[in-house]
Amino acid sequence: MSMEMQVFGIAGWSGSGKTTLLRRVLPELTKRNLTIATMKYTHHGFDLFDPGHDVTKWREAGAHEVLYVSEQRWALLHEMRGAPQPPLEKFYPQFSNLDLLLIEGFKRHNHAKLEVYRAETKLPLLANEDEWVVAVASDSGRPKNLPEKRDIVVLDLNDIPAIADFIIAHNNLTGIA
Repeated sequence: MSMEMQVFGIAGWSGSGKTTLLRRVLPELTKRNLTIATMKYTHHGFDLFDPGHDVTKWREAGAHEVLYVSEQRWALLHEMRGAPQPPLEKFYPQFSNLDLLLIEGFKRHNHAKLEVYRAETKLPLLANEDEWVVAVASDSGRPKNLPEKRDIVVLDLNDIPAIADFIIAHNNLTGIA
């Protein structure tokens, strides 16, 4: 494993296929002996437990954090209680012994990103406004609205091994795979 966790994003507009791409590229990366975590941003509130569950009752009663543990996994829930969302970097230390943290969403954050682009959506390219987009995975070749002057790697959205190769090379993880 690398000494320092690398951070890389998968960005794009809603419905572009970010989650699908992550689901497809994760097995390709893990079979190359990488230890990977994922992080996802949601604009919506969420809860992992149904109303009435013990954990929900504890949180509603005022618990600041709840650690839920089983033989298969554990989860730490932290209540914001009206505090502003911390900067993304504050969450990085929550992960341990990783080679790579793949972030879905946070498309306006300053970390290297691969943009998922589908021509049929006719949505603007994030790469045209975000210098942190270092590659575009497209279902239709080089997007027509991507200026030639923009030095950016264009990948086939369906070539999962090539996308994994790019992520590994971009994050200097080549000695691991």
